[in-house]
Parts: sequence; C-alpha cells; structure tokens
Amino acid sequence: MTIASLESLSFGLGRTAEAAAAAGHRLCLLTADRSVYLHELSVLPAGAVTVVDVDTFDRDAVRRALGALPGLAGLINTTDTWSLPAAEVAAEFGLPGPDPAAVRVLRDKAEVRRRLHAAGLSAGAALPVAADPSAAGEVVRRIGLPAVVKDRSGTSSRDVWITPDKDALRRALAEAGERGLDGRLFAEPYLAGPLYSAETLGFGGETRLLGVFSRQTSRRPAVREEAAAFPVALGAELTAEVAGWVGRVLAAAGHTDGFAHVEFVLTAQGPELVEINRRIGGALVGEALCRALGTNVYEALVATTLGRRPALLDGLRADGAAGYDGDAVAFVLVYADRPGTLTGWDGLDGLAAFPGAVRWYPTREPGAVLAHTGDQRGCTGMVWAEGPTAELAMHRAWSAAVTVRPLMRDAPAG
Repeated sequence: MTIASLESLSFGLGRTAEAAAAAGHRLCLLTADRSVYLHELSVLPAGAVTVVDVDTFDRDAVRRALGALPGLAGLINTTDTWSLPAAEVAAEFGLPGPDPAAVRVLRDKAEVRRRLHAAGLSAGAALPVAADPSAAGEVVRRIGLPAVVKDRSGTSSRDVWITPDKDALRRALAEAGERGLDGRLFAEPYLAGPLYSAETLGFGGETRLLGVFSRQTSRRPAVREEAAAFPVALGAELTAEVAGWVGRVLAAAGHTDGFAHVEFVLTAQGPELVEINRRIGGALVGEALCRALGTNVYEALVATTLGRRPALLDGLRADGAAGYDGDAVAFVLVYADRPGTLTGWDGLDGLAAFPGAVRWYPTREPGAVLAHTGDQRGCTGMVWAEGPTAELAMHRAWSAAVTVRPLMRDAPAG
C-alpha cells in the first residue's frame, strides 16, 4: 500500500517515511523540483522514499501519477500552495481528507480574518484593497496606521508590507501592482507585540495544543522570519488562555482535523491572529516537535491522512498542554546578504565548537541563484541548537549562526 505526498515541506520527509512504514505503507513523493528536498534526500537510506518527477501544477499529470501508484491509501499535503489541489484530488480519488471548501477558506487570509472578526475573535477587520496607490486613503480611513498589506493567499512571508505611514502605504500598493497582485490584496491593522506560533493537532472536532514557538522577525520594512525556539514557557495561566483561544479560532475558521500552525501576536489585549496554516509548521518546526515531545509526530500526520484518530492526542496532558521529554530547541535562518549565485558558506567548519549539539541544515546548494533576499526565498540554510530551555537553545543557535556567512557572486546577466 502507498501513501503519496503532493510536494512537501523541505524538511520532514524522513520522519514521514518512517511513520508511513510503521503504518504498513510506502511513501511516494510527487514533486516538480527535487532540489527543494536536497538535504532530506541526501541523508535518507536508498529506497526509503519513492520520488516521482511530475509537474505538480498540472492537475491531469498529478491524477495520472497517482493512478499509477499501487494501493493508494492516502494523499498527504504539508504545503500551502498545494493544499487545495491536494484536497480536491483526494476527494476525486475517494481518499480520506479535508473538505475542499474548508481548505479554500483557510487559503484566503482575508476571509479567515472576516470570519474571526464576525465571531468576536479578532479586533481587526480585513479590507480588500486594489494594488494601486490611490487606495491608500481608504486604508487609512477604515484600517488606520500602521497597517499591514498582504496577499490573500501568500506564503513564506512573500508579498507582505508593514506600512507605518501613508507614504509607505502608497509605495507598498504601487509595488504590489507591479507584482500583478491586483484583486488579491487586503489590508488589516498592524499588531504590536511579540510573534508566536501555536502548534496544534485535531481530530473529530477535538483540538489540542502541542506547544508554542517563539518567532523572531527582521526589522521593517523587510518581513522575514529570522529564528524560532520551542517550547516557550508561557506559564500555566497563559498557556491555558492560548490553548482555549486557538481552539475557538480554528473552530470558527472551519479547521477540525490534522495539524495547524497558527501564528499570533501576543498584544496588550491578548492573543491576536496573524494567520492559520492547516499543516505542521515549516522549516524545522516538525523536527523540533519530535525532539521535544520525544516521539515521531509525523505518525499523527499519517494517521489523519488515513482518516484515523492520532495516538498522539491521547498522550497529551488533560490541561491541554503537551509533556516535553526531550531538549528544547531553536533554529536560526541564514540569509544571503545580496542577490546572486550561492557558491558556498564560510564558517561551517567551526560550528562543532559551539555548545548545544549544533547542526547545519542547508536549504540551498552551491550554484543556486537567489533573486530575492527579503523573504524566505533568500534563506540558504538553518543553524540548529539544543538546550534545557528554549531561551538557552536560542542563545546557542544565534551565537553559532552569526559565524556562518553565505558566499555569493553576481548572477549571470539575463
């Protein structure tokens, strides 16, 4: 029997293959670009994952590839881009999976904001806005400043603008117009406070909090994630508040089964939603959950893919918090400082001298052309460290990461 994955997050293939095997299935990855998984595929044993090269944007090609697999039992999707196509194809094949209509809602950040605002779970509303500087006045009148302008279905921190004043707002709307986003933008209030992500697991209407990651972001005007650490020690009272809040948010948004990665800002008035991703968190979030919880959390991904209740839900404490058996962890993203062609890294040889079982996870390989450095597309790899607390793990990861420098040369013209 086979479980297929329509693309995947860059990390987690090995864990997913192990989980599939434990459930009596082989894992098959359908991908249009193997280089995305360069680290995972380089360390996996031969034959652990069957890779099928296919244009994953071509729905008919995907159907043919899936139809050729022996004993297809489930279709995994852990990305935002392919979440709706995966749900629709799974339904066509009669496989377990989410209602495509519910996935369609979650892929529309403006619609999620509207629903939460209507339910009293978001102080701010969403304002659809044209990608044109002339729309700035309406944003100021109805949203105020500072404001955030973003793509309704964007991913990886792309096409997000934080605008502290009207001039910055006009520039953002003009730039959005140049990117061809007209009709897909919306504006919302800027949230003041530290950024976190709640990692949850649900089944049959029951949602449980696995824990909370800290999320460090870059200075304005760039909007990109710089680092994360887990598990954040919020204290019992605040943990219970976040667990209750995130459960209500996911219910209002229509997400009931599987993992969710819920980014929120802890404002002076309490938690406020940034966005919901109906998947396990990206980067090394899944690996961090495995280490801290002392179990392969991807077994829960396989279980929900097959329409089964995950055993992980029964292993959590009754108060809604997870029990952590392993070390706290942190990871820091290492970005290129300018566009160009990556030729390698300086500083990797020195990472072993740092405390915290420091590891390097490359996301690009030498020869890759990086056209963008203002969002996650400019990330070349991540430095991982462990410690008895998330705070110490972060200190260790950051001290090591700042010694690593991507080496760049100008990309060829044209």
